[in-house]
Amino acid sequence: MKQPQTRRSFIRTTTSVALGLGLAGPRAWAHSCCGSESMPFKISLAQWSIHRAHRGGKIDPVDFPRLAKETFDISAVEYVNQFYRERGTDEAFFNELEKRASDQGVKSLLIMVDGEGSLGEPEEAARKGVVENHYKWVDAAAILGCHSIRVNAGGPGDRETLAPAVVDGLGRLSEYAGKAGLNVIVENHGGYSSDGAWLANVIAQVGMDNCGTLPDFGNFCIKRGKDADGKRICLEEYDRYKGVAELMPYAKAVSAKSHDFDEDGNEIHTDFFRMMKIVLEAGYDGYVGIEYEGSRDDEFTGIRKTKALLEKVGTSYTS
Repeated sequence: MKQPQTRRSFIRTTTSVALGLGLAGPRAWAHSCCGSESMPFKISLAQWSIHRAHRGGKIDPVDFPRLAKETFDISAVEYVNQFYRERGTDEAFFNELEKRASDQGVKSLLIMVDGEGSLGEPEEAARKGVVENHYKWVDAAAILGCHSIRVNAGGPGDRETLAPAVVDGLGRLSEYAGKAGLNVIVENHGGYSSDGAWLANVIAQVGMDNCGTLPDFGNFCIKRGKDADGKRICLEEYDRYKGVAELMPYAKAVSAKSHDFDEDGNEIHTDFFRMMKIVLEAGYDGYVGIEYEGSRDDEFTGIRKTKALLEKVGTSYTS
């Protein structure tokens, strides 16, 4: 019978693994754990795709792995810490969640972490506190068997003054995560992090093998505002194809953001064929996570449409 992990035991175990194997990226991890498939990449499901169902009480977050497998036939998941915020330090809970995923044959890939402060805080003491706020999610991710936590690269100031603070924050957190054999990966998630060149330069300056990116097909709005009617709009948007290309050299996960589809099943805001060509030509063959965020279709339909589109793209490389 598998014994539940504690923070001390998982750090000891995963550090030994990291020393023996190196900090494996998602390519080695994916193929060593899950066998080969015909498509040149694998499909996972991001929990944010069903955030309305969670918040509406229709789905218990602990049932996410089962839902992914039984409803969508997806065997790899990406958690969102917002749905487990009160459980951050509850080792027994994450052991139980890991068991539920394992019982379903579902792999836990990463935890998307929000709401723990800005890693680019200008004052060192405040930045150190934010870094330490993230420790519990590294601990939880290790218990779940994830390869990464996803964080944000934000903070006050202009792009020139923010960058060194983010570099320091990411470096400190990556040092802690490295002891557990985990990666720290940054998503283009608004502000300067949605500037592909800026974020790529930040990751390069961190210069650690376990600090990388999670390119998202959307989320390239650098500056937001309101129109004459008070509706929120994007005032400055970065080219999404250019941005993903700039972030792919550091990618340890990829997020297939989707919103709306045409009658042929294609996403109308992002050319998935063009985008996946960029992803695959960068040498990436790990998981591509479905992150449906639209409103025209219900969440379940949006997930199914995104999966069908990714499968159409993937099989085009094997036909």
